[in-house]
Parts: sequence; C-alpha cells; structure tokens
Amino acid sequence: MFNGEARQYLESGGQLYLVLLFALAVVFLVLAAQFESFLHPAIIMVSVPLALIGAVFGLKFSGQSVNIFSQIAAIMLIGIAAKNGVLIVEFANQLRAKGVERVEAVIQAAVARLRPVLMTSLCTAFGALPLLLASGAGAEQRIPVGVVVFYGTVIAVFLTLLAVPVVYALMARSNRSPHHTSEMLDKLVGKMTGRQAKAAEDSAQLHPPQPGA
Repeated sequence: MFNGEARQYLESGGQLYLVLLFALAVVFLVLAAQFESFLHPAIIMVSVPLALIGAVFGLKFSGQSVNIFSQIAAIMLIGIAAKNGVLIVEFANQLRAKGVERVEAVIQAAVARLRPVLMTSLCTAFGALPLLLASGAGAEQRIPVGVVVFYGTVIAVFLTLLAVPVVYALMARSNRSPHHTSEMLDKLVGKMTGRQAKAAEDSAQLHPPQPGA
C-alpha cells in the first residue's frame, strides 16, 4: 500500500474524479430546469465527451500527464463545452416553437449560431495560451491547465457543430414545441383568471352595493 505523499496524491485524485461526476450532474440538472426537459440537456451534454477527448489528445501531444491541475481544468471544460450546445439547441427550440420542422430548425440553428460559437470558443482557447506557453517558476502547474482548455475547446467546437445537430435531429422527434408544457400551463392559468374575473363581475351585478353602505 502507498503511504505519505503518494497516498495523499491518490486520494486527492480520486476525490477529483468524484467532483467531476458531481459537476456533470449539476450542469445536467441546471440545464434540465432551464429547458424543462431531460432530453435537450442530454443532447447538449454530448459536447462534453468531445471536449474531454480533445483534452486527452492535447495532454498526449504535449507530453503532459493527467494530474490534479489537468483534472481541475477538465471540470472547467464541462461548462465551456456545454455552452456551445446550449447556443444551438436553444435557437433550434425557438424555431420549432414558431412551427419550423425539426431537421430544418436544427440546420438553421447551426448556421445562425456558427459565428457566435466560433467567436466565444476561440476567445476562450486563445485566452488559455498564456498558460499553455508558460515558463519559469510554477509553469509545471499552469501548463496542464492551458493544454486542457486550449485543445479541449478547439477540438470540441468543430466536433460539436457536427455532433449536436445530428443528435438533435435523431432524438428530438416530438412534433410538439419544446415549450409546449409551459404554453399549456399559461393558457390554463389565463382561463382560470378569466373565469374568476367573470365570476366576480357576475357577483357584483347580482349583489350591487347598497347606497350609503
């Protein structure tokens, strides 16, 4: 069995893997609450493994290892990767709410969101270059973070533009608007409010206030 610093390293590494799973669960639940669905967050989360594949490729290409710093960067990468899927899926949902067919909606969404996805992702990737190219004291801690963020973001952005629309077209087969439940609840609340107002008006007509009361 390991003792000393080796044991502490293994224990901290295992805890970070647990934190990684917890971060995935939190992001999924937040997206589920936002989209009022479990299907669309699942489609968005397709981009996360693609980003992690890019991170692993970057670590292999640069000769870095999977350590505590690269694992922390991988947790950061979850939110960065999910952002691209959110842009595409949300715009596709808006088009479908207007009556656009599923496949046509996701194609238009991918085309319309191409520039925002590229701009935000490339800005994030190039913002990590100072960490990637770090030198001097502490560089061995900063370089793994820069490698994971840079390679993970760059590779994920191009794979996401292909994978997310394809998965959306295959999985989101419902002909209803993704906001169908919210629309039905709003209509129901509106009808109930209208009935209450009508009942109050009828009651006022049947029992008018007495003069001088």
